[in-house]
Amino acid sequence: MRASATSSPGLPALQKRLEHEFSNPKLLLQALTHRSFSSDHNERIEFLGDSVLNLAVAGLLYEQLSELPEGDLSRVRANLVKQDTLHKLAVVLGLPDLVRLGEGEAKSGGHKRPSILADALEAVIGAVYLDAGFETANQLVRRLFKDVEINPQMQAIGKDPKTELQEWLQGRKMNLPIYRVVGTMGAAHKQTFDVECEIAEFGRAERGIGGSRRAGEQAAAAAMLMFVKTLES
Repeated sequence: MRASATSSPGLPALQKRLEHEFSNPKLLLQALTHRSFSSDHNERIEFLGDSVLNLAVAGLLYEQLSELPEGDLSRVRANLVKQDTLHKLAVVLGLPDLVRLGEGEAKSGGHKRPSILADALEAVIGAVYLDAGFETANQLVRRLFKDVEINPQMQAIGKDPKTELQEWLQGRKMNLPIYRVVGTMGAAHKQTFDVECEIAEFGRAERGIGGSRRAGEQAAAAAMLMFVKTLES
């Protein structure tokens, strides 16, 4: 049975691991709530946490890898904030036992699903930001990554479409794409996400479908990559 109330015994222990006691514990509870459990779920906070995480990691890399150019820094950051890394950090924090899932999602093993746990971790970072500001969230990210190896040789192995598209745009001094969820389909525990990837300079958007928001973004990025590569031919 997953935690279902603000007074959940698991939340104080999690706050100790985070080294942050929430002024508003409801933020933490919402960060741990999957859309299959409640309409008051974590997707908006996760969206915010994703940006906070990227900024915090960018600052960390700027300090630690001062000799690297922009493109290499982007590749290292992509390696650090990818789903696999965030999933491992979420497990270390004990999020699998705390994430709140609907009955169907729980029965299908959602508490072990990497995409759900990675999103929950980003939502927790977003919740800390909302509760105490960027510097507190920044220090949390630095503690989370203190045992993660960071070196100039790190590469985004098997570069994913979002990373490849980002590097293509950065190489041409263009703005990064904007991703939007434009629709969801299916039951709460087995949803598919319709995601749009827009590049303002081209006045163009491409769409992709995936079993999670992340997967939908990757599919949309892959479709956009096909378009931008036609510009080179």
